[in-house]
Amino acid sequence: MRCPYCGNDDTQVKDSRPTEDSGAIRRRRICNACGGRFTTFERVQLRDLTVVKKSGRKVPFDREKLARSVYTALRKRSVDPERVERMISGIVRQLESLGDVEVTSDQIGEFVMEGLKSLDDVAFVRFASVYRNFASADDFRSFLAELHKADEAEKVEDE
Repeated sequence: MRCPYCGNDDTQVKDSRPTEDSGAIRRRRICNACGGRFTTFERVQLRDLTVVKKSGRKVPFDREKLARSVYTALRKRSVDPERVERMISGIVRQLESLGDVEVTSDQIGEFVMEGLKSLDDVAFVRFASVYRNFASADDFRSFLAELHKADEAEKVEDE
């Protein structure tokens, strides 16, 4: 791991432990050249995933891109960042457990929609408006009407 202070590649792990969500490993490191101390968070990656875009183009899966899109939908919403990270880690685990190295952008979008729906309604609608390519206010109205019908059906099932 490269030292953030001097750029040296010769660093040593001093302490290693799992994070609270067990999705990453927290490592305390020291640089053998400058003596700088720093922390890294390393995630276990089960397999390299490839995303198949709607155009058919294939790109490597990027967890950070997924996180950026989720945080964009959540902008100015008061949601605990720890819950967001758990949701993102859960989505990545779901994708990795599909058993295929190629996943479609639609699959990722559906997992994000599912996660945001339980996290924050406004972020859910924001993400849906981009993911489903809303072009007019009528698109919002029909989506919200579908959402309302689904909520009502869920309430009836719970009774």
